[in-house]
Amino acid sequence: MTGTALVLTAGILAESNAKTAHGLLRGPSRFRLLGVVDDRHAGRDAGCVVDGRRRAIPCFATLVEALAALPEPPDWLIVGVAFHGGRMPETMRATVLEGVRRGIGAVNGLHQLLADDPEIAAAAAISGARLHDIRRTPKFAELRFWTGEALELEVPRVAVLGTDCALGKRTTATFLLEGLRQRGLTTELVTTGQTGWLQGHRFGFILDATPNDFVTGELERAVVACAREATPELILLEGQSALRNPSGPCGAELLLAGGATGVVLQHAPGREFFDGCEALGIRIPPVEDEVELIERYGVRVLGLALNGENLDAATLAGHAGRLHRSLGIPVAMPLVDRCEPLLEALTRFARSPAREAARSPTPPPTPETA
Repeated sequence: MTGTALVLTAGILAESNAKTAHGLLRGPSRFRLLGVVDDRHAGRDAGCVVDGRRRAIPCFATLVEALAALPEPPDWLIVGVAFHGGRMPETMRATVLEGVRRGIGAVNGLHQLLADDPEIAAAAAISGARLHDIRRTPKFAELRFWTGEALELEVPRVAVLGTDCALGKRTTATFLLEGLRQRGLTTELVTTGQTGWLQGHRFGFILDATPNDFVTGELERAVVACAREATPELILLEGQSALRNPSGPCGAELLLAGGATGVVLQHAPGREFFDGCEALGIRIPPVEDEVELIERYGVRVLGLALNGENLDAATLAGHAGRLHRSLGIPVAMPLVDRCEPLLEALTRFARSPAREAARSPTPPPTPETA
């Protein structure tokens, strides 16, 4: 699936819940983006809103405004946001309905499926617009149960995990993919979310649209296909949520069933509570504690990637230095250094004949021994 597209962000382009839009704007993308419909940032360049980098992709206040400004209508409207519970704001639903009535297709990564909406489905039937719900659950006959085949593969795998959701794990994985390839290490990425599909990555599946019994099997299918079809030196595995996020724990699948032998851990030092759990007061454990937990699985943490939300540059750099000293591993700030500090460690890990030793549980270094 390709074509031109407008991305819908319902006024939150600058916020973390617009992470799908952020991924498409930073790239790669299977679609050619014509603009973003975001009333709060109308008139601005979408790239400047996201990370200060101009990309010549304008923001429009409404769909009508965008269609009036563009030389031709887009092929698709893309839902560029992700909310707790996967529900679509009513204002965005109205925009999708308006576009579908005009014959514009819609691509949706939320759990609230467009094809199951009677009004939108009826409008699509009349106009001929196509509806694509990325998170529609696959048919039972198409699903794979885990067999252990992934554990027999020799290719090393590094999982990009996080201490919470919406931290930038996919962005970090993308930067690592680009950086390692530039260094000459043949690397592939197995994605596990809707944005990875929208970006056009070759290997992956939608983890949270898969029945729980088959999550590890579908992960295995993607990993085995990647190893056999692309024969890379290293496979990166995109993590979702966090091992201890109570609203949706995730990550053990990659360690136990996906055959990950190393981890890059994403963390936001300026975030105190799990996303969505602020009112409950559920705090994110210290990153040092999370490193120890991961290594209890028998998988070594190779480095950290820090998200700088709520922190100024100097404070973020201070956290990076402290964690590097205390844990004895490289620490990157992806939106600052594009993961450059991690590239040498991952290259050595991928090409080391001793990498299998990473599966033996080892205690994390203490401040005295780091």
